[in-house]
Amino acid sequence: MKLKLADLIALGFMTFALFLGAGNIIFPPVVGQESGEQFWWAATGFLLTGVGLPLAAIVALVRSGGDLFTVTQPIGRVAGTVFGVLIYLTIGPLFAIPRTTTVSFEVGVAYFLGDGQAALFIYSIIYFALVILIALYPGRLIDTVGKYMTPVLVAALLILGGYAVFVPADAVGLGNELYRDAPLSRGFLQGYLTMDGLAGLVFGIVIVNAIRDRKIDNPALQTRYALIAAVIAATGLALVYLSLVYLGATSNSVAPEADTGAVILAEYMQYSFGVGGHVLLAVVITLACLTTAIGLTTACGEYFSRLLPLSYRTIVITFGVFSLVVANQGLERLISFSVPVLVGLYPVAMTLVVLSLLSPFWVSAKRVFIPTMALAAVMGVADGLEAAGLGFLTPGWLALLPGASVDLAWLLPVLCMMVVAAALDRFWPKAPIH
Repeated sequence: MKLKLADLIALGFMTFALFLGAGNIIFPPVVGQESGEQFWWAATGFLLTGVGLPLAAIVALVRSGGDLFTVTQPIGRVAGTVFGVLIYLTIGPLFAIPRTTTVSFEVGVAYFLGDGQAALFIYSIIYFALVILIALYPGRLIDTVGKYMTPVLVAALLILGGYAVFVPADAVGLGNELYRDAPLSRGFLQGYLTMDGLAGLVFGIVIVNAIRDRKIDNPALQTRYALIAAVIAATGLALVYLSLVYLGATSNSVAPEADTGAVILAEYMQYSFGVGGHVLLAVVITLACLTTAIGLTTACGEYFSRLLPLSYRTIVITFGVFSLVVANQGLERLISFSVPVLVGLYPVAMTLVVLSLLSPFWVSAKRVFIPTMALAAVMGVADGLEAAGLGFLTPGWLALLPGASVDLAWLLPVLCMMVVAAALDRFWPKAPIH
């Protein structure tokens, strides 16, 4: 049995909508405004982590059946479980899911309901009621998300992105010093904040299960369809990011020195469309955040229902309610707490993806995975402490490593460890083959 063309397109739309969430909307305009004339370089860096990494993660996962348990198998059950739990909690109820709520409220809805704690609480109750209701039926995601919700989102994005590109508010402005000195690496690091690199590690199983629910049992077809969906999603994300980065780069006159992308978007929409702009922005941001929250809740339900003696239904409802509570702590607090965790996890996540993609070259995967992932974890902890303002707890020599000035001190040591481990794996006389 094969997927119909309409279902395949819907699967691609569903995958695109799963990734296009809060961070995907609010961070690119800031990158554009702060990079100014260097926005092309900054956008390229942003696309590497915001599009390239999640695409690579999906490829790695679907090749192993869409399962994080399988991908982390070479580092052992305990270490793999610890890493998996950290990933799922970070992109789940602790940070990413609540952030979708606060962003959609503050950017899209607060203009109409008022920016108060009571309004946020009422909105979040309605929001999570929808998230839980749809997530309880994962077999219908291609229809509910791919066929019904995403086409409306895409139409609204075409209006917003097209207007930003063809009717910019101003000429491209001047960037700040950080972006003038290193636009590519700064954009690369901002792509972390979308959390898509981490989300790519968990959405694989959602995509594969959605294909299986269409009675596609052939593993080769499952992989093929998942990769097609990933390419559709990556193309859509790239176009959205480029248009929003350009919007930010040409927004200095309408939103000078804005603190967040939310402010840039709101001011641009007011400037371009008046009150109607706020309606369009509310549609874009609410649908983008809602579909991502549904996907993340589904992924968490599927992972933890396998890990714990609890049903999928129980996990979905529990995580939904917990996310509601966390969401009411406010957007700024969520972002401030999430940045050190993300900075710490990304070296490990990127290393895992690269090692998994190169797995056909390893004689014994454990020999390469364990030392390389261990070093990535140590370097990630050091980067996380630095991002949290606790750099005094880390060795001073880390600041002397290449890339340290742009928070990429981990890259060269981890790469060197991978090369050494791969060489030993290849030429060690008694390397076990499995």
